[in-house]
Amino acid sequence: MILFNKLASFFCLLILPTQVNAEQTKPLTLQTAINIAVQDNPNLAQIQARSEAMAAIPSQLGTLPDPVISFNALNLPIDSFDIAQENMTQLQGGISQAIPFPGKLALREQTATYQAEAAVYDVTEARWRLLRDVKQRWWALFYLDRALEIISTNQQLLRQFVQIAQTKYVVGQGLQQDVLLAQLELSKLLDNEIKLTGARNKTRAQLNTLLDRSADQIVLISKEVSTHLPALLTESDLFQQAENTRALLASSRETINAAQSRLDLAKKDIYPDFNVGAYYGGRSDTLSGQERADFLSLKLSMTVPIFAASKQHKAVDQRSSELMQQRYALQDQWNQVRTEISMAYSDFQQTKNQVILYNSGIIPQARQTVASMLAGYQVNKVDFLNLVRSQITLYNYEIQYWKAFTEANQALAQLTAVVGKEDIYE
Repeated sequence: MILFNKLASFFCLLILPTQVNAEQTKPLTLQTAINIAVQDNPNLAQIQARSEAMAAIPSQLGTLPDPVISFNALNLPIDSFDIAQENMTQLQGGISQAIPFPGKLALREQTATYQAEAAVYDVTEARWRLLRDVKQRWWALFYLDRALEIISTNQQLLRQFVQIAQTKYVVGQGLQQDVLLAQLELSKLLDNEIKLTGARNKTRAQLNTLLDRSADQIVLISKEVSTHLPALLTESDLFQQAENTRALLASSRETINAAQSRLDLAKKDIYPDFNVGAYYGGRSDTLSGQERADFLSLKLSMTVPIFAASKQHKAVDQRSSELMQQRYALQDQWNQVRTEISMAYSDFQQTKNQVILYNSGIIPQARQTVASMLAGYQVNKVDFLNLVRSQITLYNYEIQYWKAFTEANQALAQLTAVVGKEDIYE
């Protein structure tokens, strides 16, 4: 049995790395990345924990302070410490309760409730920002992978051009400068490959951080994506949706409500708070055995706001200014939201039009040009420089196509985050 357990442990150690490697080499889809981030991102988790903590505050602030139970020895003679010596000596027990002026507790609870609701919206806002960042990093990796593939393909084509140029040079039908030109373009592609590989490593680290993974973990991006770019609602419709659904604005509105409650509470602070209590004093019999009556004491005290001009009234001024600050902040946020919507909307429309233009016109034409140039060069009707230039032009257009496609999807990610809603399409 012991031998069997050791063998089982050994095979588990062999299988486990294989399972981990298989998981790392599995293509990461956009939806999978989003699901992992929402579940594992520590920043989102800490904002959620803060919201849960704030939800526990309102009931605390809306509850009366704890009553105070006291035990006292009153009028105890210090010459003998005999409780039967003096008539006024008594052992007292009592209870007292602080009672804020009616309405104060409700306003404190109301303020905390608005703050807790604002914290809930903060979680939603953080989630949208996280989704935006994950989508944009994922699409950036998608573009870099397509760009590196295009570079690899063009390197192979240029190597073929080099072989053709060398063959023609050997038989005296070509020039050495053609060979050197092709080798130069190959070096340029290698330089671009180095830059794109470095950019991919940085973007991979950023995406892994959002997914709560090791920064150097392998990330393979799925190639299976839809190249369809949807039609958006109008800007005015997006403005209206954002006004109703953007969590950032909703959080600010709740913050304004909390500021209003603080102002109302500051106005009530001019009224006194109370403290009531009841105390029972027990007295012992006299030295001669005569019975003494016990005492009952009742207490009512209140605060007296005699410094209202420099304290309570100033607090009202402070809370009024804070309320105005929050209202101005909401207006500023709303202006920024509309600006962000317009910018993302413009970016999407521009890049979408570029994608259509590259896909339907420029790239097919460039491919036909390269094919024609290559056929002409092989029969000495086109010089090598024009052939290489046509291929490099096609390479640039293909890179720009995937860049525009990626930027369009990144603009969509920004737009959905700014509006606070996925359904922004016609």
